[in-house]
Amino acid sequence: MVNVLFLCTGNSARSILSEVLLRDLGKGRFQAYSAGSRPSGTPHPDGLAELRRRGHKPDGVNSESWDVYAAPDAPVMDIIVTVCGSAAGETCPIWPVKGDQTPITVHWGADDPAHIEPLSARQKAFSEVYDLCKLRIEALTALPAEDLSSHEALQLIGDISI
Repeated sequence: MVNVLFLCTGNSARSILSEVLLRDLGKGRFQAYSAGSRPSGTPHPDGLAELRRRGHKPDGVNSESWDVYAAPDAPVMDIIVTVCGSAAGETCPIWPVKGDQTPITVHWGADDPAHIEPLSARQKAFSEVYDLCKLRIEALTALPAEDLSSHEALQLIGDISI
C-alpha cells in the first residue's frame, strides 16, 4: 500500500478533492490522506457538493492539521503532494522530514476555487479543479509500481492541465 498525503494551506478544497478521488480510484494500491499547514477546520461545502454530484461519498473527510501526520505514531508517507496554486500568491507548506523518513515530495498546483464569487463562478471553478485533480489521480493510479518511487514520473503528473 502506498501512502499519499495531499497538502495545502487550508485543507478545505483541492487537497480534499484529491484525497477522495485517490481513495475512490486508487484500486486498493493507495491510502489517501489530506492535511493543511493552517487548516480551515472544515471541508468547503461546494467541494463536498461537487464530489457528491460526481458520484463520490466524501464521508469522513476532515480539514485537519498536518501535525497529525508529522506525529511519531502517524502512518509513514511514501508520497507528499502539494496542491497549492499560484493565482493568489499562495505559499505551499513544506513537509517536515520525520526521522529517517524521506517521502517523495512533488507539486501538482491548482488554483483555489474556495473564495471565488459569485456562487455560479465558484461552482464552475470547483468543477474545473475536480476535472484537473481527476486527470492527475488517474495518471497516478496508472503508473506501474516501479514509477511510484520516481520523483520525475510523479512530478510529470503535475504538468497535466485541462
